[in-house]
Amino acid sequence: QVQLVESGGGLVQAGGSLRLSCAASGYIYTLNTMGWYRRAPGKQRELVATITNGGVTNYADSVKGRFTISRENAKKNTVALQMNSLVPEDTAFYYCNLHNGLTTRGSEYDYWGQGTQVTVSS
Repeated sequence: QVQLVESGGGLVQAGGSLRLSCAASGYIYTLNTMGWYRRAPGKQRELVATITNGGVTNYADSVKGRFTISRENAKKNTVALQMNSLVPEDTAFYYCNLHNGLTTRGSEYDYWGQGTQVTVSS
């Protein structure tokens, strides 16, 4: 089992910044991907950004150039999402994800945090 503990989030005005952090513990594969997903009211969950244990990143087009994902600490089991130039459309519940393995498939390899609310006021 893997546990994910998120921190950060909150209310910010448009143009502001927020930082999300997520610490993973438990049975974590050496090769893995951590990332952030979000779900806005009335919408499906969508990918925000992911990063492999080796530092390969992937961003949604809507956040490129504004958000930066990074792995932190020596064990690389903490992922941070620096969100700059926030817009009201970024308002959503943000979830941390860890996927064990890089070529594994199936939901049994996915672990999710409880989520944190990000609200951007106009």
